Amino acid sequence: MIKRIFPVILLHLFLISGPALAGEKITAAVAANFINAFKEIALSFEAKTGISVEGTFTSSGQLYAQIKNGAPYDVFLSADEDRPELLHREGLAEVPFVYAAGRVVLWTGKKDLCGAKNWREVMAAPGLKKIAVANPKTAPYGAASIDALKKTGILKNVEERLVFGQNIAQAFQYAATGSVDAGFCALSSTLSDEGRKGCSFSVEEAPPIVQSACLLKRTTRQKAAGEFNRFLFSPEARVIKMKYGYR
Repeated sequence: MIKRIFPVILLHLFLISGPALAGEKITAAVAANFINAFKEIALSFEAKTGISVEGTFTSSGQLYAQIKNGAPYDVFLSADEDRPELLHREGLAEVPFVYAAGRVVLWTGKKDLCGAKNWREVMAAPGLKKIAVANPKTAPYGAASIDALKKTGILKNVEERLVFGQNIAQAFQYAATGSVDAGFCALSSTLSDEGRKGCSFSVEEAPPIVQSACLLKRTTRQKAAGEFNRFLFSPEARVIKMKYGYR
């Protein structure tokens, strides 16, 4: 699917993009897992083009609802493929394109848990009282985490200890502040300065997180927004995405 989408969207972006005025400002609805990478990409983009990008960060489901209700975003960077595709089918967005692929990890700041062999061993630790996870109804990373818990049969053992965050960034915050003992997080959060204070375990049983974006049809800044979408595939943006563990 990725191979099919890329040539189409890149051609589309080439056709709508062109010289954009420096000093213009666009708004982006951005899935919470992509906060750190987005901020660096936006700064790099502004330095190169003079166009500033203001991001609003929360779960993909909440952003989708805001867009449906008329929120004036120019672009939408989701943590899944489904919601941008829905917006396209509903006539609210141009053809979606994949801009990143992320991974679910289990993160903890507790040193006594960092000696575990894998995330399943952490989940079985007697000292694990509370575990953060993003709301699976609105956050793709949360849904993937719950899928992994179901697949391994662990969910029934920890269900009553789960603490739900509104989005994946909040789940990480709960774990980083010690409000919970561990949290299912995006790999990108664990590669931040705060994330390096703890340890993480890959959750291989979680389905892959393929993240799509789209240009919203209601935008009045089509050229500037198109330039930003195209910049997501630039060498500068690729380096930043790799820095935070995205493929």
